[in-house]
Amino acid sequence: MADAVELEVAGRTVRLSSPGKVFFPERGFTKLDLARYYIAVGPGILRALRNRPTTLERYPEGVTGENFFQKRAPKNMPDWIPTAHITFPSGRSADEMCPTEVGAVVWAAQFGTLTFHPWPVRRDDVDRPDELRLDLDPQPGTDYADAVRAAHELRSVLHDYGDLRGWPKTSGGRGLHVFVPIAPHWTFTQVRRAAIAAARELERRMPDQVTTAWWKEERGEKIFIDYNQTARDRTIASAYSVRPRPHAPVSAPLTWDEVGSALPRDFDLATMPVRYVERGDVHADMDDHAYSLEALLELAARDEHDHGLGDLPYPPEYPKMPGEPKRVQPSRAKKG
Repeated sequence: MADAVELEVAGRTVRLSSPGKVFFPERGFTKLDLARYYIAVGPGILRALRNRPTTLERYPEGVTGENFFQKRAPKNMPDWIPTAHITFPSGRSADEMCPTEVGAVVWAAQFGTLTFHPWPVRRDDVDRPDELRLDLDPQPGTDYADAVRAAHELRSVLHDYGDLRGWPKTSGGRGLHVFVPIAPHWTFTQVRRAAIAAARELERRMPDQVTTAWWKEERGEKIFIDYNQTARDRTIASAYSVRPRPHAPVSAPLTWDEVGSALPRDFDLATMPVRYVERGDVHADMDDHAYSLEALLELAARDEHDHGLGDLPYPPEYPKMPGEPKRVQPSRAKKG
């Protein structure tokens, strides 16, 4: 294999050094395979990333090597890739890359980016999310089948509160994600509040299968609805992103009819391009919709007024938020 190759990506020439470097030893996939994969699903991943501040999950030596998350735009990033200035919960800020063409995705793959983590905002308004993202995370003792059951009930919850429509996808692991496109009218705090309301309603409907408990010691063998994935600077792997596991799985967009019949291992760096040729991007119409969160926010207000269900804990690195309960592990609080 040559020391470098040049790839033509929708009119953009992207140089790929060390194309034969093996990134996934178990499957033998190389850096060139990774780049070609992102070209093959280019319109789909660009739909998921377009104009979004994006954190890069990089594995420069492949999936078995060291990794890091790169939030700040690399200094060597070409000037044809735009950025957005975003602010972290700490008050610090940075410029993050915002892909606007498939060439930007391939350029990032050149530097070992396996997974792309876009913010739920666009670069023209970085403080008001345009997606409500719900993460169904299987806890020990549960599996993907449990997440599927929860996802189908979540679909009903979304319909009942605002006639919302969710677009499901595999996480690339054992879980499922459901994204709801929303009008960019609400703050991160309000969107998180809506996510908590949806999660609590799902928990009420499936008390033995679903939990909103932030502390792992309280979750049990249930599906955790990770509401904090809607907090500022928390991101979820994009659709079509390759995940850093030995068999090179990808986060696969699904139709609701496929939720339950398709399995996460069905979708990887080799099989997804074939599916894309056959089906295209099954989430291609997401950007044609922008739903309202009013019904979920009204549910949140009723939960607080009628049942005393206010805010839930934020992640540990966040500053203390107004109305947040004590951020202390329950077992330690009891000892205190």
